[in-house]
Amino acid sequence: MMLALEMYRSPAKYLAAKAVGGRIPGILTGPAAPLRLVTINEPKAEREGWARIRPILSGICGSDLGMVTGSTKLYFSAMVSMPFVPGHEIVGELLDDCEDLPKGTRVVMDSVLTCAARGVEPCEGCASGNTNRCDRITVGHVAPGLQTGFCQDTGGGWGNVMVAHRSQLYAVPDGMSDERAVLTEPLACAVHTALRAKVQPGQSILVSGAGAVGLFATLALRELTQAGRITVVAKHAKQRELARAFGASDVVAPDEVFRGVRRSTGAFRLKPEMAKEFLLGGVDIAVDAVGSKDSIDTVLRVTKAGGRVVLSGMPAAGSDLSPVWFRELELTGSYASARQEPNEQPAFETALELAAKAPLDGIVGARYPLYRWREAIDHAHSAGRLGTVKVAFDVRAS
Repeated sequence: MMLALEMYRSPAKYLAAKAVGGRIPGILTGPAAPLRLVTINEPKAEREGWARIRPILSGICGSDLGMVTGSTKLYFSAMVSMPFVPGHEIVGELLDDCEDLPKGTRVVMDSVLTCAARGVEPCEGCASGNTNRCDRITVGHVAPGLQTGFCQDTGGGWGNVMVAHRSQLYAVPDGMSDERAVLTEPLACAVHTALRAKVQPGQSILVSGAGAVGLFATLALRELTQAGRITVVAKHAKQRELARAFGASDVVAPDEVFRGVRRSTGAFRLKPEMAKEFLLGGVDIAVDAVGSKDSIDTVLRVTKAGGRVVLSGMPAAGSDLSPVWFRELELTGSYASARQEPNEQPAFETALELAAKAPLDGIVGARYPLYRWREAIDHAHSAGRLGTVKVAFDVRAS
């Protein structure tokens, strides 16, 4: 038996959180939370290539918050199996030998449950190395789940024990702290975003959002591409400070975006009747790292004709796609990370290199035991305002 936080199906709580969660944040960790602390059976690693892991630290991601707040789209409901233990940003210790990785090895995990993990013939995505595009995430000998942390069979990082397949695991270098290692998964996602942006030397970039997604995307863009000016939209003082440390050329507040981009690119500003302003001209590439309607509307309106917009945050509904049509924008998604990126190196290997050298001290700003999950979720929900980038569960303390 083990202690774990479990996400369970409750249509009533989902609707309650969706209806009032944004206005009354406290209700998200109270009566409307479809999350519970339970004692359950440990998941089993009974098939070849699988092993048990004892999580050490497990991060709280925006997609995790989306589950609790009811903001996750029902589109994803066919790709999860409930009840499940969340947590896909982990550093943990192997409890079993796993092929070439001996028991006791510290590991991080690519959370996508691909064809290799499911024991089926590789789909087109997996065969080409684009493992984040796997078409088999609901079949095989594992319950449906687009990732570990959304699958009933695997457990997740918000529990004392979980299981993972060898194809998902990367050994943590000796000397790397747990606090840096737990950031590898979100860093790998940022690496994938930077490569999906297809930056040409000297191109201008806008990154909308300076939470973990936006900050890590800024870091990856600066380290892995030959980007020119990178402008980051940041709401809070600590975010502005970190954006500059991670490579931003300019940092603007949300209400300064149009003015800042117009000034730096020489674009023309137009103001329609009873509609949001937009630019003729603008940045070459924009990365939305928030997913909100306002953020997506903004990046679409400040990207120059023929430019590229990368959706790195999980998108909300209701955005106006007029600029995509009128300005012939290239709109692309960026989900998780791939085993074979365009530079031929798995995003996780690049992310481990970044984790070793980037200015990440203090990025994990708070750690909570599982039994203080209500405080942890509240903190993560208000992380930007509180000057925190990443909140994590200290599973060992649970």
